[in-house]
Amino acid sequence: MSESIRSGTLYLVATPIGNLEDITYRAVKVLASVDLIAAEDTRKTKILLDHYNISKPMMSYYSYNEQVRAPQLVEKLIAGRSVALVSDAGTPGISDPAFHVVQQALEQGIPIVPIPGPAACITALMAGGLPTDRFVFEGFLPLKKGRKTKFESMKSESRTIIIYESPHRIIKTLTDIQTTLGSRKVVVARELTKKFEEIVRGPISSILPELEKKEPRGEYVLLIEGASKHSAEDSETD
Repeated sequence: MSESIRSGTLYLVATPIGNLEDITYRAVKVLASVDLIAAEDTRKTKILLDHYNISKPMMSYYSYNEQVRAPQLVEKLIAGRSVALVSDAGTPGISDPAFHVVQQALEQGIPIVPIPGPAACITALMAGGLPTDRFVFEGFLPLKKGRKTKFESMKSESRTIIIYESPHRIIKTLTDIQTTLGSRKVVVARELTKKFEEIVRGPISSILPELEKKEPRGEYVLLIEGASKHSAEDSETD
């Protein structure tokens, strides 16, 4: 079904997390047709746009300027301009600042249209080998304040847990997981859909020593096995 771009509408467009071919026909059409593209990283988005021969005005929108940019984008939408919002990579609103402009747009009665596509958390879950019927997404963990409490709360979580992590913190996070949650199966996925994609599966006790032998590279998605019924009951009585 052909879709016409509507004025004064905010389009949330999912973009590839690595391989530029992982984009929908609909997403390409929307990006090529809107008046403005708000991008978390305009440099990365330009690579994508150039690949598909798309030339559109762009505005940066990321965590450090969202307080200023969100009202500006809403003003443009109220004035009748169509805007596509894209994240650094993947689905807008998943561990990025898109939520704030969405919230303000809804307060003004602005139509919002989601254009679905890739998300690193779901991509890792698909191939991870841990249960997929029930899972919880934790995004990026706290760096300091609240970190210990977050890990403690995971002790009794029976669903598969999904976490995003950066290369310079991956070893610390895995160490914290082993210390707090004990012997669990984990999946460590990095550079998903890219040339050096790697997905490692197994007990954390065997994966952690192997990762410590080499320099971490790329962005990581961690899957953690949920607590068994027995261990969850033990945690609740601690």
